[in-house]
Amino acid sequence: MAEPPRPAPSLAVVVPVFDEADNVLPLVSEIHAALEPLGSGFEVVFVDDGSRDDTPTRLEEARARFPRLRVVRHARNCGQSTAIASGVRAARAPLVVTLDGDGQNDPADIPRLLSAARSHHGGPAPLVAGIRRRRHDSWVRRLSSRIANAVRSRLLRDDTPDTGCSLKLFAREAFLELPFFDHMHRFLPALFRRQGAAVLFVDVNHRPRRRGKSKYGVGNRLWVGIVDLLGVLWLQRRMTRPEIAIKD
Repeated sequence: MAEPPRPAPSLAVVVPVFDEADNVLPLVSEIHAALEPLGSGFEVVFVDDGSRDDTPTRLEEARARFPRLRVVRHARNCGQSTAIASGVRAARAPLVVTLDGDGQNDPADIPRLLSAARSHHGGPAPLVAGIRRRRHDSWVRRLSSRIANAVRSRLLRDDTPDTGCSLKLFAREAFLELPFFDHMHRFLPALFRRQGAAVLFVDVNHRPRRRGKSKYGVGNRLWVGIVDLLGVLWLQRRMTRPEIAIKD
């Protein structure tokens, strides 16, 4: 006798990965351990962004053990923002949580983001963003991130102390309405505020990378970050939200 269809999930966890073979199974296991006790339906969407290592094989192994896991694969590497967007489009749940595939974000923090979102009343669904209070990165990355956050916050006035934390929760439809561009995931608080949504912040855990190698450095983020910052500033200044006086 065939199993009854699984109810539609209420939450999707979207994880972009690129050459993260050793992190796939541990991370999928941790996500399930964090969310199964909540008793609500969820799905896990891993987006393999053109990995060249054994990531596809490990994802197939994980799918055999975890039926909630779904996999989207890019034929070539397109970058983290594109991978996140592919995962959000593939998601079936109205709420989405994103986290990095390197294991530094702690899935055990997801319930905390959900609790913050449920405590918000009035207006559109908020963006709930994690803040890494104690980062386990090199001093060069911490310093460059601190400078970048200060400059961005001053120019965009988004009051975001840690936009680089990938652990975020938002409404799927609200994300799909945002203007898309490469590296947009680093500007989600400013983009959501531009749309009139509230942005809430939650302190989250940050762990040292135990497996694999980082794909980011100061050199491959500095100049594109400046260009992207100017682009978002331009978007903010071109945005007009009308005040509706009459509505049928």
